[in-house]
Formats: sequence, structure tokens, C-alpha cells
Amino acid sequence: MKFSIPRSYKPLLGAGILVGLGLLLSARFQQPAPSPPNVVLFFMDDLGYGDLSSTGALEYTTPNLDRMATEGSRFTNFLVAQAICSASRAALMTGCYPNRVGISGALGPNSPIGLNPDEETLAELLKSRGYATGIFGKWHLGDRKEFLPLQQGFDEYYGVPYSHDMWPLHPTAKFPPLYWIEGNEKKQEIKNLADAGEITSTVTAKAISFIRRNKSKPFFLYVPHPLPHVPLATSAAFRGKSKRGIFGDVLTELDASIGQVMDELKKQGIDRNTLVIFISDNGPWYNYGDHAGSTGGLREGKATTFEGGNRVPCIIRWPGMVPAGRVSNKLLTTMDILPTVARLCGAKMPKKRIDGIEWVDLLKGDDTLTPRDHFYYYFRKNSLEAIRQGDWKLVFAHPGRTYEGFLPGQDGKPGATDEKHQFPMALYDLRRDPGERYNVIEQQPELVAALKKLADEARSDLGDDLQSLTGKNRREPGRSNQ
Repeated sequence: MKFSIPRSYKPLLGAGILVGLGLLLSARFQQPAPSPPNVVLFFMDDLGYGDLSSTGALEYTTPNLDRMATEGSRFTNFLVAQAICSASRAALMTGCYPNRVGISGALGPNSPIGLNPDEETLAELLKSRGYATGIFGKWHLGDRKEFLPLQQGFDEYYGVPYSHDMWPLHPTAKFPPLYWIEGNEKKQEIKNLADAGEITSTVTAKAISFIRRNKSKPFFLYVPHPLPHVPLATSAAFRGKSKRGIFGDVLTELDASIGQVMDELKKQGIDRNTLVIFISDNGPWYNYGDHAGSTGGLREGKATTFEGGNRVPCIIRWPGMVPAGRVSNKLLTTMDILPTVARLCGAKMPKKRIDGIEWVDLLKGDDTLTPRDHFYYYFRKNSLEAIRQGDWKLVFAHPGRTYEGFLPGQDGKPGATDEKHQFPMALYDLRRDPGERYNVIEQQPELVAALKKLADEARSDLGDDLQSLTGKNRREPGRSNQ
């Protein structure tokens, strides 16, 4: 039997086909946007440029971080804003040079200042986007309540308020007892090296718990590990696991910790929608000798403005979005993390001026881009000690720390340093001289003049204690009313 469509129905059928086709096209071009990525940010303490097996470490290995580098991208020209604890963390959280927001050095216990709550942190930007926010580890941006993480955009906090060597067992200074902080409250005291040996495993367990509890919504997990800052300590399961002594054991445990967090992301089925960033706050504290790490041949270390202080490892992984196995040598900084993550997550930028530059397209693989042209090496309270443009670095005459010429300490005791060494003006070509050993200032007079002009712009904006200039655009830190 042959079936035919009545003529009176044919216009309706044609209209139905058109409507159906329109719905299909509409559905195709109006697919719901992918959910914003989770963000996991590891921030190590005093980990040097050469402290991973992928960057030359010897007598221990870091297989989880090596795998992360294979599955993601390594950025080998990555700088911290200042090579010391509090200043470095202020830059990461605000996207600003730390001297712009009034933070310098390493804040001690009961500091009357801290990160100003008026500054917008990365946690606050992501929280406004609906993210759950948690920090587990070292804060070090003020230990009074008004400066702690819960007042700076984080939903949860469990960690230490400052470096864990700021405790009664410090070899050369007196400090009050050190406590774990949960939220805004002190918990148990960290009394000895046995207690300190549980720091990494405790931070790891808290981070994993946060992932499990927030797997169904976007989250920002900040894990600023207190180690391998001295005093070095590790849990019983990792003692004697390396041939590098306690430092190698600590790095072995830290690598395992990162592996546990990465495994949890996979276990919860959220690995492919999670951006993972691994960096350090500054280079190694060289005068601690066998308890300190390696710069991989870069000059000087922590608390200096030479590359050994400012240049740190950076690995970023996001399957399907960040190219696997890539190495990028573009100049990037911790200040750039905030605007880059904010754009990726659809968050608004801070209302106040920042110094970070977003590099989402570079991150995703466009290596034709060079987002950052220059960098200011500020240190101490507000001293412009060097400036870099491209691969050229001009060091200004300044007093500063040097580790060179001094026998390093052993077994957790520091060796001597010269804190007022007078460094002369010098020009270095970092393309061929990353160790900053060959001063070519006499060969490049025009380049030196151009870099000095750029430095004057920095001094007008941020000031320079070396020239007694205050700068026009610095902001105040938070000041406690207690």
C-alpha cells in the first residue's frame, strides 16, 4: 500500500522541518559554556631552580613533578617579584609588586602590619565567581586576625601563620611558640622536629579533603607548602629514602604529596578540568649548606636580586588546554598568575592597579607572543637593585647579601653571609650568561642609557630608597588596631 501526504499538510510539514532545523542549529551554536576550571596552586618555600630532577637535582628524584612537566608545560624564565617570603606571597595574591602594596621582607610573629584587606586577592576574585576557596600551608601575610586568610577571600584555612623556623628552637633568634591555625583560631603547638615532620603530610591530607568536599563545584585550592624551608623535617615513612640526606628526603615527600593531590583529582573525575600550577616563593637559602637546595648554577640565592634568588621552577598542567611536553623561555612572573587565572575563570580584574600581565594565549600554546617586556628587581623595603628588559639585565650599585666566599653551615645551622656587600653597576646578557658573571657594561652604552630611562619610570611610579625617591603610586599595608 502506497502512503502519500495530503496536499493540505505539506506546508505544515515544510514549516516543521524548518523549525526543527532551526532548533538544531540553535542548539549547535548555543551549547552551554564549559564549566570554569578548578585551580590548584602549589607554592613551595625556598625551593631552588635546580631542585627538581627535571632541572638537574642529584641523589633524589621528583617523579611526580617530572610527570607533571611531561603532561604540561615548563616555563624556564619565571621570576618571583621579590626573593623573600612575605613580599613574594603578597605579589602572588595581589598581582602587584609587593612594594606597591606596602609589603616587604618576612613578617614576624605579632607583626602590626599585614596584607591590606582593601587589596583584592586572587581568592576574592574567584570567590566572587562562585568558587570554593581553601588554603592549606603557610600564609605569612600577617598573623593578626584581620590579616588572616578568612579575611582575604578564603573559605577555609589550616596551616602555619609564618615560616616554621619562627619558633623557640630557632638557632640564633628568640620567637614565641608556633601553632597550627584553623580558620582564625590557634590549635596544637608545633613543639619540635617530630611535630615539624608531620607538616607536609598534614597539609596534604587537608588539601585532599578539600578536593573531595568540593568536587562538584569550581574550587581554588592554594597549597603553600612550608617546606623545604628550614628546619627540615619529614615523616617517618620518608626518612632515609634519598641519598641526599634530610633535604632529599624532604623533597621526596613533597613530590609524593603533589602526586597524591594529582591522583585525587583523577580519582574524583575532575583532572581534565583542573589547572594545576607549581612554583616556589624564592631560591634556596644557601648558607644552610646541606639543608639548602640548588639554583642550578644561577648566581646567589634567597634574599638577593640575582637570578638565583628570583628565578624559580614553574610547571603548569591542564590536559587538553596547556600543551604537553612544551618548554617556554618567555619572561613571566608570579604577578602574572592573578590576571591569567582570573581571565581563564571568567573573574573580574581588581579595581586597583596591578602589575601582572595576563598570558592566557601563551599558556595555551601561542609561543609567538611575548606578554612581558620588562621586570623591576626591587628588594629590601623599596630599593630598585636591578632592571631587566628582554634578556638584558642592568644591576645598579647597591648593598646586599652575598653567600659567596663563606663556608656554608651544616646540619641545620646557618653559615655566615655578608649582608652589606657592595655590588657595582653591571650589565649582563642573560642569553649567554644566566650566571651573571660577565659584566659587559662598557660594550653597550646605548642599551645602558635605555635601561636607565626605563628605571627612572619605575622610580617615578614606585620610588627607590637607593635614590631617596618615594614614588607616586604606592599603597599602604594593612595596619592592626590591636
